[in-house]
Amino acid sequence: MDKLEKLYPNAGPELNFSNSFELLIATILSAQCTDIRVNKVTKNLFKICKTPKDFLNLTQEELSNYIHSCGFFNSKSKNILKTCQILEQNYNGKVPSDLDSLTKLPGVGRKTANVVMSCAFKIPALAVDTHVFRVTNRIGIVNEDNVLKTELSLKKTLEKSIWSKAHHLFIFHGRKLCKARKPKCNDCIINSECLYYKSL
Repeated sequence: MDKLEKLYPNAGPELNFSNSFELLIATILSAQCTDIRVNKVTKNLFKICKTPKDFLNLTQEELSNYIHSCGFFNSKSKNILKTCQILEQNYNGKVPSDLDSLTKLPGVGRKTANVVMSCAFKIPALAVDTHVFRVTNRIGIVNEDNVLKTELSLKKTLEKSIWSKAHHLFIFHGRKLCKARKPKCNDCIINSECLYYKSL
């Protein structure tokens, strides 16, 4: 972890947001979509929709038009509007900060909930996306066959104080070196400790 931190000293959220609600919406949009694309969409979207109430002034079709380029726009627009309705009705328009409440919101799974808890509320959490799952199992930090088991194993393996940082370090490593199809093992600073590299 120390080596990865030296390699990526600026590792952190790459989604643009200014509050917990914007992060929640951006993370819902980021499912199977790049952060770069989401940032382009939210740059315009957040100018007209700053609160759950603002979103509820849009029809599903109107919202779909705004988020079309993020993919899965029909299900995402439907989930976002349902989530905004719940936030208005149950939480006075505010985003809850606990895992249980967050994962009950439409379109919000454990990964999204953990991202919001960690990045918006500074609560120790460890979101496992495809990069984190691939990198940690490939290196050999954990040895699990699904995302949930990987999250729980990582939480047992890593100090709680670095959970949030670790999430970003693994993502950066997965995007820049430990790629899915052609990992750049020879350029990797931790290849001597990597089970995958040792097996080549």
